[in-house]
Amino acid sequence: MSEPLAGGPSPDDRIAIDTIRFLAVDMVEEANSGHPGAPMAQAPMAYWLWTRHLRHNPDDPNWVNRDRFVLSCGHASALIYALLHLSGYGLLLSELRRFRQLGSQTPGHPEYGHTAGVETTTGPLGQGLATAVGMAMAEQLLAAQFNRDGYALIDHRTWVIASDGDLMEGVTSEACSLAGHLQLGKLNVLYDANRISIDGSTDLTFTEDVAARYRAYGWHVVTVEDGENLEQLDAAMRAAVDEATKPSLIVVRTEIGFGSPNKQGTASAHGAPLGGDETKATKAALGWPAEPTFHVPEAAARAFASIRQRGAEAEADWRQLHGQYRKAHPDAAADFDARQRGALPDGWDDLLPRFQESDAPVATRKVSGLVLNAISDRLPQLVGGSADLAGSNNTLLAGSTIFSPAARRGRNLYFGVREHAMGAILNGLALSGMLRPYGGTFLVFSDYMRPAMRLAALMGQPVVYVMTHDSIFLGEDGPTHQPVEHLAALRAIPRLDVMRPADAAETVEAWRQALVRRDGPTVLALTRQKLPLLPGAIEGARSGVARGAYVLADPPEDVATRALLLASGSEVTLIHEAHKVLLADGIGTRVISAPCWRRFDAQDEHYRASVITPSVKARVAVEAGCSLGWHRYVGDHGTIIAQDDFGASAPHNNLAEHFGFTVETVVDAVRQLLR
Repeated sequence: MSEPLAGGPSPDDRIAIDTIRFLAVDMVEEANSGHPGAPMAQAPMAYWLWTRHLRHNPDDPNWVNRDRFVLSCGHASALIYALLHLSGYGLLLSELRRFRQLGSQTPGHPEYGHTAGVETTTGPLGQGLATAVGMAMAEQLLAAQFNRDGYALIDHRTWVIASDGDLMEGVTSEACSLAGHLQLGKLNVLYDANRISIDGSTDLTFTEDVAARYRAYGWHVVTVEDGENLEQLDAAMRAAVDEATKPSLIVVRTEIGFGSPNKQGTASAHGAPLGGDETKATKAALGWPAEPTFHVPEAAARAFASIRQRGAEAEADWRQLHGQYRKAHPDAAADFDARQRGALPDGWDDLLPRFQESDAPVATRKVSGLVLNAISDRLPQLVGGSADLAGSNNTLLAGSTIFSPAARRGRNLYFGVREHAMGAILNGLALSGMLRPYGGTFLVFSDYMRPAMRLAALMGQPVVYVMTHDSIFLGEDGPTHQPVEHLAALRAIPRLDVMRPADAAETVEAWRQALVRRDGPTVLALTRQKLPLLPGAIEGARSGVARGAYVLADPPEDVATRALLLASGSEVTLIHEAHKVLLADGIGTRVISAPCWRRFDAQDEHYRASVITPSVKARVAVEAGCSLGWHRYVGDHGTIIAQDDFGASAPHNNLAEHFGFTVETVVDAVRQLLR
């Protein structure tokens, strides 16, 4: 790591800090909405971090060995926009004037991929800090995979600014507990302890000893009593950098809305503009000109000027090291470069398991485990684990160790019973751009992960969620563990592929599609119970799963298709059996497997019509989950056999009979429609 810039505070530093403050104030005033108080309080710590300790290159925001900065309290977005503008990231002053406006590069909360220099989307409190834990884990994993003696190709830190609200959220408790256990010494958190939330003083709800809690987590904790004191901030940041085996929490005592004569230290500075009169009074109190707005003095420009030069020099040194590494370790360098491009090795999928119709029935969760272990040697970027359900989710990589302080090359990640943190950590791993993370739990517990899954979709991160026990047919664990509304809820998330394969062949293809996808996350909803290999799936799954739905079976050419049978997952077996019974009675039906609605809906009209024939109005959809959404496929005159109430505790065969998921039910539904 490069040493922080030498030298103590100067008059230019103070001017630069106030420039950050008043750019934030002016942004919020111009938009007539936003959060001025936090940026005003955080300006000193953010400025000192960005100009003295953060290693980054504004001319190359994607430099792989840059330090990561996460503004976990995303409502303070005016802070990072001011920093990006002043540091030379190409964020124009005109964009700051368009804060929170349609089409601007300065949305109300920072959005990954929208504004250069924003490392992750933040706003839902706690998600940023928990994601940063994943970023710190990614750095350690990649360093262990690629660094060689004399070649520290991966060696960077993850810095976070977090708020009282972030530390109130349960997700940070989960993630930071794991971070302490894993001894993530390159994770450094600046905690803006301003003791104010929207409702008022944090004394209303939050009186714990945060520092003691984090020490109990295994963190190194330093307190800065005066958030305006740059010498104290510098000493705390240096102490965090020097601590190699523990993540660091720097508790910084600040005053929200610093400088505001009437709103400093109050909730009224939190989530609304200061107002014209108070803005003038604040500028006067800090010796700042009332006009022009969005004022950037020459002294502030000087204070930030060294960032680009130092960043360019740091990256140039790294690129020289990378060139030497390429000569000394050509194979590793080739893999490193391919990883940065997001490329998978040629022929990676040649080792995917293949199945025959004569094979014994097998649970799709088991097939998922077979897939992971078949390809893991060819895909070292594949890392993941489970929220204390590895044996049930089949997520263990047999040839790898457990990621731990003593084994940073371990690709098996143990998250503990921490689904919420797992979801956010997976996002941090994926944001490295060089890892393909997956995480497992029961489908019913996707509720715990939903905020992080939503952010993965919003950011277009290729996370894979291995969600087993996908219906009431998990059986005896009963309704607390049996998902009912979860498939519908997940399908409602934009850009999220929810894949519910019907058998082993579809499961293999679902994994293939999840891994070749680079623009968003995928849910694999998998069974606990064994399923037979379906005739037609061996041939049809390769293209059919990719397109979201396909024709699994049709009647013979001399028998007219009078009804369409649609299902996903284990219920495809059920409709296939009903198809055979109906055919024996001379009633022709088409069997449609629909593993991924989002993909099917994205197909052109011709393909959709070739699967769901418009002229056939008699349609029956079957799913052991709620009926919501199936109407789009069966129309106003179709029938949906679904589970719109909670399940029960019993063996899965008994549940199928009790709740009407039987061949007879499907056959009767078709006959009723054809009357």
